[in-house]
Amino acid sequence: MRKGRLKPGQRVQLTDYKGRKSTITLAEGGEWHTHQGVLRHDELIGQTEGIVVANDAGYEYQVLRPLLNDFVLSMPRGATVVYPKDSAQIIQVADIFPGAHVLEAGVGSGALSISLLRAVGDTGSLHSYELREEFAEIARGNVEAFFGQQHPGWEIHLGDAGTTPLEIEQPQTVDRVVLDMLAPWDCLNMVKTVLAPGGVWVSYVATVTQLSRLAEAIRDSEGFTEPEAHETMLRTWHLDGLAVRPDHRMVAHTGFLLATRRLAGDHRPLQLKKREKVSEPSAEDKAAWGGNQEDAVWDEESLKTRVVSKKKARRAAANAQTIADKAKGVPQE
Repeated sequence: MRKGRLKPGQRVQLTDYKGRKSTITLAEGGEWHTHQGVLRHDELIGQTEGIVVANDAGYEYQVLRPLLNDFVLSMPRGATVVYPKDSAQIIQVADIFPGAHVLEAGVGSGALSISLLRAVGDTGSLHSYELREEFAEIARGNVEAFFGQQHPGWEIHLGDAGTTPLEIEQPQTVDRVVLDMLAPWDCLNMVKTVLAPGGVWVSYVATVTQLSRLAEAIRDSEGFTEPEAHETMLRTWHLDGLAVRPDHRMVAHTGFLLATRRLAGDHRPLQLKKREKVSEPSAEDKAAWGGNQEDAVWDEESLKTRVVSKKKARRAAANAQTIADKAKGVPQE
């Protein structure tokens, strides 16, 4: 799927002279229609990528296989995908290595799953947990479309991430845990049980309130190292002769990453000196920050995130499965 000559079922990215990109799935006898004309798939099948072809009206396109970044941003989706800039940081911060056993919760559309599967390789394994069945179907289709087959190390399970892994994973056998969910502190006991000593836990959260509550929950559990948090901002540059400057638009805040490591047994973390200087917030400060945190409702509405309807998710799942079937060579009706 990633090298050699172009074949039916593979996705290719077409770029015109204005830099506009379109992604299509090749099919024998297929045609791609635009207001600029018709491009026949047979003219691409059997060719190497990196060529420039013209449609029947003479309009030219540069032909390349989409990179992982391109695939993620163009694939069918239900939930918002983890952006490539954050996926790359998660792989690095969590130290995902070939052969690792990784637990992921909050699959969404499968963007992060693809990056994790690439990192663990054929000798590693990824167990993904998702609460919504329609999201699991979208992710399954996107993963199969990218790899052209089922990944040998991937399993996806439906259920509550806080309890379902306890029924499947053996204690202290998971090397890395990656959570992308609204209330990751609900999984604290699960992570503490399944994560091996020295293992890394990385959570992806969207808001400062989530970040703060998760950090304090980890500290209160006394089973992990001092949590560390950061965000990544990506700014592209305009390159045109001597006009070299930052672009006016950038991908700024998408989410925070919070990372910590599991301590062995009942060992407690060292009390860092910098924590001794931090005063306990007053009752007034806590009330102003968010009131009674135990009674707070952490859902899409309260956090002002986009709610994906079941109808839209099912439509995205069907689209993802169609692309996956083409990639696997399944005959189309």
